[in-house]
Amino acid sequence: MHKSIKPLFGALAALSIALPPAGCAGRAEFSGKTAYSSLVKQVSFGPRVPGTAAHDACRDYLAAELKATADSVQVQHFEYRRVVRPASYRRQLRLAADAPVPASSTYPMDNIVAVVNGANGKPPELLLCAHWDSRPTADQETSAANRLKPIDGANDGASGVAILLELARVLHAKRPTQGVILALFDGEDLGPGTEDMMVGAVHYAKNPLPVKPKEGILLDMVGDADLGIYKEGASLDANRALTETIFATAGRLGYGKQFVPELKFTMEDDHIPLIAAGIPTVDLIDFDYLPWHTLRDTPDKCSAESLEAVGKTLAAVVYDRK
Repeated sequence: MHKSIKPLFGALAALSIALPPAGCAGRAEFSGKTAYSSLVKQVSFGPRVPGTAAHDACRDYLAAELKATADSVQVQHFEYRRVVRPASYRRQLRLAADAPVPASSTYPMDNIVAVVNGANGKPPELLLCAHWDSRPTADQETSAANRLKPIDGANDGASGVAILLELARVLHAKRPTQGVILALFDGEDLGPGTEDMMVGAVHYAKNPLPVKPKEGILLDMVGDADLGIYKEGASLDANRALTETIFATAGRLGYGKQFVPELKFTMEDDHIPLIAAGIPTVDLIDFDYLPWHTLRDTPDKCSAESLEAVGKTLAAVVYDRK
């Protein structure tokens, strides 16, 4: 994710797959080990860059995993046109003035949207989301040659998705009172500039499925082995109550080290288009992650313990909603 940070210290096509009602049997404890296995599986496909075979293979894997636990799954297909402006592209990636640049292209993209119904039988109100694509350019690398390579995106993308896949299984096994929408956004990290990022979230915000959520929680870079999630500025402005609930829940569960109840960053991330569309969304992100946008964003930098801390916190937040 090429995010803009401000340290505060100083045409829709939807493929619907209707599934029979899921049962309530099974293990309902969130497993960080299971989530970590999902993270590794996503990375094993190769960089999940839109328009590649690895991207499509991972999409099919994610949809199949959700079909096994969710009550409905929709693949929200759309296309996005990236217009490459050579001077801007070279500047953003710190390339030589005569360096070749890619042509403008139209990318096929897919948001994956699932629903786990609640025991109350009402439409879900809470959106849980993450982005599943990975970045085609490692813009934080030192050498120009490496900056043009795609990243694995173990933490930057796969970590949040891994938590949502495991959370879907947990909520299927033990129904919450209120149902949830689980959305995996495509094209968050296309870039290299922010004008070509958060693409899937923008599309979903204009075309919410299956109903417009009342509020949301975004997971982004939440698998760092040395996890430290701070309160985020735009999240507090948009939904202070939900932000405080999440951090209080984490503290109650003993995850005060992973969830630091202090304001540190204001991020430009997938929650921004959601907030603008009237879905006040909280961004949970550890931006103090040194391998960000480098070729070093690999599974060994993440941990099952970090995924479990976030997953168990989210599960408790969902179960507490009555």
